[in-house]
Amino acid sequence: MGRPLNGRRADGLPSVVDIGCVAGEMEEEVVARPLNFAVVETGVFRSGFPEAGNFSFLRSLRLRSVVYLCPEPYPEANLEFLEDNGIRLFQFGIEGHKEPFGNNIPEEMIREALKVVLDVRNHPLLIHCNRGKHRTGCVVGCLRKLQKWCLSSVFDEYHRFAAAKARVSDQRFMELFDITSLKHLSPPFGLLKSSAVA
Repeated sequence: MGRPLNGRRADGLPSVVDIGCVAGEMEEEVVARPLNFAVVETGVFRSGFPEAGNFSFLRSLRLRSVVYLCPEPYPEANLEFLEDNGIRLFQFGIEGHKEPFGNNIPEEMIREALKVVLDVRNHPLLIHCNRGKHRTGCVVGCLRKLQKWCLSSVFDEYHRFAAAKARVSDQRFMELFDITSLKHLSPPFGLLKSSAVA
């Protein structure tokens, strides 16, 4: 006889998913998280580009929205997954650039992406780019500034995901990003409130 499935980990996320019975035994599929997946805040997640093997895990998050930060068209299989699960796609086509050739991050696009992230009606929400490092790191870093994190904490989190590929230009962008035009959009106390020591 198979063992119970659909267990929950300590962080509340699923560990395995029941996908049916075969000859009286339960068959299970390990739930694969997307590359660089992490919880940003309650109802806000970040990752690299989700693949078909990640769909079961994403379904368990009960997402309402996906913020996609790349200019390339969203793959048909991913669009089908979003449509089948009632998930809205917000695409902000930010080009990826490697240093030292410049990293011209469009501030207005980051600002528009943050407006989507700050609107709790879009939660639960996943923010992603290709690898979940640079573009996603910049959006999350600017969100952290809105949450009044100190820059060293913002940069520490950025480095956890970018590691050896961290870009000075990304950090400079986050440092200089002006949050004043977004302060009025900050959610009420307790929603999207940072728990990190700033």
